[in-house]
Amino acid sequence: MTMSSAAELLHRLRSYVQREAQAQADALSKQWAYPLAERVAHGWAIEGLEVESFQNDILRMRCTTNDSRFREGDLMVIHRGNPADPNALHLELQYDGEDELEFSLIRGNPYELSQHTKGWIADQDWFDSSTFYKNALDQVADSLRGRSRILPLLMGDLQPKIDFARYERAIDDLIRNTRLDESQIQAVALAYATDLLHLIQGPPGTGKTWVLAHIAVMLAKEGQRVLITGLTHRAINNALNKIAQLESEVPVCKIGPTRNASDLKTNHFEYFSESGFEDIHNGYIIGATPFALQTKRLSGVEFDTVIFDEASQVTLPLGIMGMLAGNKYILIGDQQQLPPVSIFSQPESAPPSIFTLLSQQTSSTLLNTTYRLNDVLTEWPSATFYDGELQPSPEAAPRRLVLSSARTPWDFILDPSRPAVFLDLQHRNTTVRSYVEAEKVVELIAALLEHRIPPHEIGVVVPYRAQSRLIRSLLRRNLPVSDWWKEIVADTVERMQGQEREVVLVSLTTANVNFAVQVADFLLQPQRLNVAVTRPRTKLILLGSQSLIKSIPPDEKLAASFNLLRSLLDHCDWFSLPNGCLT
Repeated sequence: MTMSSAAELLHRLRSYVQREAQAQADALSKQWAYPLAERVAHGWAIEGLEVESFQNDILRMRCTTNDSRFREGDLMVIHRGNPADPNALHLELQYDGEDELEFSLIRGNPYELSQHTKGWIADQDWFDSSTFYKNALDQVADSLRGRSRILPLLMGDLQPKIDFARYERAIDDLIRNTRLDESQIQAVALAYATDLLHLIQGPPGTGKTWVLAHIAVMLAKEGQRVLITGLTHRAINNALNKIAQLESEVPVCKIGPTRNASDLKTNHFEYFSESGFEDIHNGYIIGATPFALQTKRLSGVEFDTVIFDEASQVTLPLGIMGMLAGNKYILIGDQQQLPPVSIFSQPESAPPSIFTLLSQQTSSTLLNTTYRLNDVLTEWPSATFYDGELQPSPEAAPRRLVLSSARTPWDFILDPSRPAVFLDLQHRNTTVRSYVEAEKVVELIAALLEHRIPPHEIGVVVPYRAQSRLIRSLLRRNLPVSDWWKEIVADTVERMQGQEREVVLVSLTTANVNFAVQVADFLLQPQRLNVAVTRPRTKLILLGSQSLIKSIPPDEKLAASFNLLRSLLDHCDWFSLPNGCLT
């Protein structure tokens, strides 16, 4: 590796970090500048919030109307008229119950909450993380680890080596003591035996988190300090929970804010200094985001191996931040699922994920058996994204939806013998919201509930937050049991990645071809389609309009995107419902 090539890479990454931060700041300032009525109409703000309680940094509020695009995990600013007010409160949205909202306080003086209980406004907020990224890029340029390991890996000038004695020993141990399949055993053994780096590609439902858990436990049992990291707290918590299920003797904990530990089944500490792990001389496993390494939570703590989960969503700067903590790297992801996402800037301006870049530099292991998708649901993603190598497990392949003996008007759509269905509602001109699709989604869910499908086994995937809000509002008002709507996830593809349900309904929402052309890079992005249709175990129902694929644009790139959607719909059993009416 030449110094000039490494310097050029770092320069490009620094420029990207700066552009991204500026784009986010400019976009938010522009959004805040709109009159309140317009922000509310666009779903960018909630007005008329009333304080119900504030205790232990948890703020509970009520409102009359909530048509916002917000969802759990979003950063928010609560104020009395000016979102840029220095006295505004900065929070994270923890629960959205339409007219009931719950926030956790990040910073700000809550004094005014007791002085003014009514008249609050919630706007979108953001956190400028560019300083953390720039510090990491400086460290990788100035440190021996950065110059001798990380940068050469990224430039393709350093290749990992396998210790075949360790590999054979791991294979024998895994065959005797686990129930992993052949590709999972290969992945774990190669990750265990590599001296530097191994990539594992995990298509939907292939058990990548179990693979991660086995790798982490094997390394920790031989005395290694293992860091589990990734883009989201949810992914890290899920990995730690799997490790806790697998092994009770290895010390495991999470380091991070308390507000992000509600679903965690292992020990949790705000700071490494509180954990007691400093006194552990054998191996242990810690979960934390890369940002924790740049703060006093984990600053200066060394690890032997860093394991990235959902690495296909980890940007290069964030990946470098995590790699600085150790000398060996295991990346688990899937470049055929969602790439790194940005709130405001255009996705094409972003560099590739660290998983995508390194997959071009070295080999990876493909997990080739899905335990989620049945045989019909496996066919399209396998042929389209995985060269036909993805196969359903013997148990998953014949699985079909099981319905009760009830009779509903939607049984022709719910028919278990048709695992993949496209319901053509023949509507036109919708963009980011379609009432007719939302209405039919709710009617189909009501029919599924009548057939005794549990609400928590039903999921809805949409491209836009506006559509998910509409569907959730209709569910809340129309389901026979008041709390059922809370158990049914209706959200965007980004929030559904990593989740699975027995039945998944996908609302394509857009039926305006001109609008679809404008947003094709988003709406018809291959990875988004792949994630959307690989959430169900037995039943996939797509709702949309064939008008979207009737006129294929002449542009070659756009034509490929529209043809991809057409191939997906052609794989389904079609049913047309003119004007959205049953006849």
